Amino acid sequence: MTKQLVVIFWSVLFGEVIGYIGSALETMTYNPGEIGIVAAVFALVVVNGISLITNHSMPFKGSENK
Repeated sequence: MTKQLVVIFWSVLFGEVIGYIGSALETMTYNPGEIGIVAAVFALVVVNGISLITNHSMPFKGSENK
Protein backbone atom coordinates (compact mmCIF):
# COMPACT_ATOMS: atom_id res chain seq x y z
CA MET A 1 0.00 0.00 0.00
CA THR A 2 2.82 2.44 0.76
CA LYS A 3 4.35 1.74 -2.64
CA GLN A 4 1.11 2.86 -4.27
CA LEU A 5 0.96 6.05 -2.19
CA VAL A 6 4.53 6.95 -3.08
CA VAL A 7 3.79 6.36 -6.77
CA ILE A 8 0.69 8.56 -6.57
CA PHE A 9 2.53 11.35 -4.74
CA TRP A 10 5.47 11.54 -7.14
CA SER A 11 3.40 11.07 -10.28
CA VAL A 12 1.09 13.92 -9.31
CA LEU A 13 4.08 16.12 -8.48
CA PHE A 14 5.92 15.40 -11.73
CA GLY A 15 2.67 15.49 -13.72
CA GLU A 16 1.87 18.96 -12.44
CA VAL A 17 5.33 20.27 -13.36
CA ILE A 18 5.24 18.70 -16.82
CA GLY A 19 1.65 19.84 -17.35
CA TYR A 20 2.47 23.40 -16.35
CA ILE A 21 5.46 23.59 -18.68
CA GLY A 22 3.56 21.87 -21.49
CA SER A 23 0.56 24.16 -21.18
CA ALA A 24 2.81 27.21 -21.28
CA LEU A 25 4.60 25.95 -24.39
CA GLU A 26 1.37 25.05 -26.19
CA THR A 27 -0.54 28.14 -24.95
CA MET A 28 -3.27 25.97 -23.46
CA THR A 29 -5.13 26.44 -20.20
CA TYR A 30 -3.58 24.82 -17.13
CA ASN A 31 -6.00 22.49 -15.32
CA PRO A 32 -4.19 21.08 -12.25
CA GLY A 33 -6.95 18.70 -11.11
CA GLU A 34 -7.25 16.93 -14.42
CA ILE A 35 -3.49 16.73 -14.89
CA GLY A 36 -2.98 15.26 -11.42
CA ILE A 37 -5.62 12.59 -11.86
CA VAL A 38 -4.39 11.55 -15.30
CA ALA A 39 -0.77 11.41 -14.12
CA ALA A 40 -1.66 9.32 -11.04
CA VAL A 41 -3.76 6.81 -12.99
CA PHE A 42 -1.15 6.47 -15.73
CA ALA A 43 1.67 5.95 -13.22
CA LEU A 44 -0.31 3.34 -11.25
CA VAL A 45 -1.09 1.38 -14.42
CA VAL A 46 2.54 1.47 -15.58
CA VAL A 47 4.10 0.59 -12.22
CA ASN A 48 1.65 -2.20 -11.45
CA GLY A 49 1.94 -3.55 -14.99
CA ILE A 50 5.72 -3.67 -14.82
CA SER A 51 5.57 -5.23 -11.37
CA LEU A 52 3.13 -7.89 -12.57
CA ILE A 53 5.22 -8.75 -15.61
CA THR A 54 8.52 -8.97 -13.75
CA ASN A 55 7.11 -11.02 -10.87
CA HIS A 56 6.10 -13.77 -13.29
CA SER A 57 9.21 -13.66 -15.45
CA MET A 58 11.71 -14.84 -12.84
CA PRO A 59 10.57 -17.40 -10.26
CA PHE A 60 12.08 -17.44 -6.79
CA LYS A 61 15.19 -19.55 -6.18
CA GLY A 62 14.33 -23.04 -5.12
CA SER A 63 10.80 -22.92 -6.48
CA GLU A 64 9.38 -25.78 -8.49
CA ASN A 65 8.32 -23.53 -11.42
CA LYS A 66 11.41 -23.41 -13.64
